[in-house]
Parts: sequence; structure tokens; C-alpha cells
Amino acid sequence: MGQFAVGARAEVSLLVADADTAIAYGSGDVPVLATPRVIALVEQAAVRAIAPDLTPEQTTVGMRVQLDHVQPTSVGTLVMAEAVLEKVEGRRLIFHVTVTDEHGLAATGRITRVMVDRDRFLEKLA
Repeated sequence: MGQFAVGARAEVSLLVADADTAIAYGSGDVPVLATPRVIALVEQAAVRAIAPDLTPEQTTVGMRVQLDHVQPTSVGTLVMAEAVLEKVEGRRLIFHVTVTDEHGLAATGRITRVMVDRDRFLEKLA
């Protein structure tokens, strides 16, 4: 199993486009950054934060999302998602995540991902 360093971090940026809005995602009827897109963005940052520490046989899968989306973000705005590995509990990796834009904090929360053996995980689908 890979060794994961608490404090590992990654950032992912996004220039919010029409395809990223609540209207496009069907999660609302206003042209602002959709909460499901925010979740995908912080998940992407979490995956990136620990990717260097995974072996080719390993991957992580999402288990829990706890997110407060506290401020709307309009189309054309650059947002930055950051994930920091906060705690390792066996195979569970717990990240503190934030999304910020030019106005400050847009979202904050925690993401839990679980390290799995890629082949064994996919065999469960067969």
C-alpha cells in the first residue's frame, strides 16, 4: 500500500463557463457555478494531491462528501479548488477542501476517498 503524507496538497483551477452552471447541471435555474461541479472540482484536487503516492495497482474512490457551498460564482470567474490531505485512517483518506474566487471563499468541506486495489474493485462489477 502506498504511503500517504498528511499535508499533501493540490490545486485545480476552472474558468467558470455556461457548461459549469446550475442550469447546465440541472441542479438549479440560475447561471452560477453548480454545486455538483464544485464537488467534481474538489474531488479532482483530492485525486491529484495523492496521485504521486499511488502504485499503478492502486486508485482511490469517493466515499463521502461534506460541502458547504457558501457563495455564488458567476460565469467568467476563475475559481481555485484546493485539497489538503488532513488524515489517514487505514485505507480512508480525508481531505480538507476549499474553493475560492476573486470574492473569497466560495465552498469548504471535507472529502473522504478510499484507497482500493484497482483490479479487485473492478472485478466487483463483473
